[in-house]
Amino acid sequence: MMRLFWGLFLRALGWKLRGQFPYHLKKCVVIVGPHTSSWDFVIGLAMRSRLRLTHARFLGKAELFRPPFGFFFRSLGGIPVNRSQQTNMVDQVVDVFSRESSLVLAMAPEGTRKKVDRLRTGFYFIAKKAGVPIVMAGLDFGKKELLISEPFMTSEDEAADFEHIHRFFAGIEGKIPGQGLGHLSL
Repeated sequence: MMRLFWGLFLRALGWKLRGQFPYHLKKCVVIVGPHTSSWDFVIGLAMRSRLRLTHARFLGKAELFRPPFGFFFRSLGGIPVNRSQQTNMVDQVVDVFSRESSLVLAMAPEGTRKKVDRLRTGFYFIAKKAGVPIVMAGLDFGKKELLISEPFMTSEDEAADFEHIHRFFAGIEGKIPGQGLGHLSL
């Protein structure tokens, strides 16, 4: 029923999909960007349903998981993150990857909806330490498309890996265009 709802929702808004999700992967980190608006989450849920990735999980700030709506975000696959404590989040998430037989973890590479001078590195080190590939998913509000990249493994050249990521997101227009990631690939 929800799949039908989300399909009609995407069609009504004119959104389409470009690229193939690598279903053969049992585990991966999916970075979704640019993250400029709360609408990213809504379109992301709709695309997750369209792609039949209902098992995909996401990290969210712990405040979202408090009553009265905490049950809702957990039911959507949310994993609460306490950003006020000095904890090694990378190791905690790598631990989750080692315990699960399959895990698709969606993360915003910016870590915020605001314009950033650089991407956060948590997603990168989670993928590296867990030995799982990264799949990039671009929410292009200008073209109303979700673009999906080929998966890639992190290398020993972190700068080259991040340049690859910057190039992918450079031409993708977020809901709030001025807060996108294009400036990072200059």
